[in-house]
Amino acid sequence: MENTPENNTSEMKAMILAAGHGTRMRPLTDHTPKPLLKAGGKPLIVWQIEKLKKAGFKDIVINIAWQGEQIPAALGDGTKFGVNIAYSNEQHEGALETAGGIIKALPVLGDKPFLVVNGDVWCDYPLKSQSPLSTDDLAHLILVNNPPHNPQGDFALNDNRVYESGEKKYTFSGIAYYSPGLFNKLPPGKRPLAPLLRQAMKKGNVSGEFYSGDWRDIGTPERLKQLDKELLMQQ
Repeated sequence: MENTPENNTSEMKAMILAAGHGTRMRPLTDHTPKPLLKAGGKPLIVWQIEKLKKAGFKDIVINIAWQGEQIPAALGDGTKFGVNIAYSNEQHEGALETAGGIIKALPVLGDKPFLVVNGDVWCDYPLKSQSPLSTDDLAHLILVNNPPHNPQGDFALNDNRVYESGEKKYTFSGIAYYSPGLFNKLPPGKRPLAPLLRQAMKKGNVSGEFYSGDWRDIGTPERLKQLDKELLMQQ
């Protein structure tokens, strides 16, 4: 089949994953969901929203679970950020993990490719509001250098295709573009993402790219403190 961009449109939606318990962030997350923790005087998720807006995204879906009612209370419908925010509420089920959360949000995300960003990553990767997926692709992953806490990496990259194994593995950034086809035949419920990606990789349906810029997993109080310090110094 011809390798052409699928649904290459500027109307692509984005999803921010914000339903996790943030256990590594305790005690900071005992009473506050991790996306609302501040760095540089601003909640982490607000930095994400502003970056998406700058990249041309208008419609953003945010999944919520742990202390989730605080997130809509803080962000509202997105009007003050110049975007439209819809919420996918997982409080009744408990956090559904990444794939489960995306599956539940599919009715809002629609039938075209969409971007998904982990709510606890900090990265200056230039987001694109047009789909990089080719016709047969189910996912396009952004891979980065391996941080100290993930020295073995996650996936291999060869000629812009992503594989489960290879000579050198990189870390999955938590930033990816997906086709609904990766999820839309799966039943609702708790489901991790990695097995779905590995299955698609075996069929050659996952593309990717390596990004060498600033990427951080803001998953611990120490990393949050370091980011906060750097951002305040820039102001």
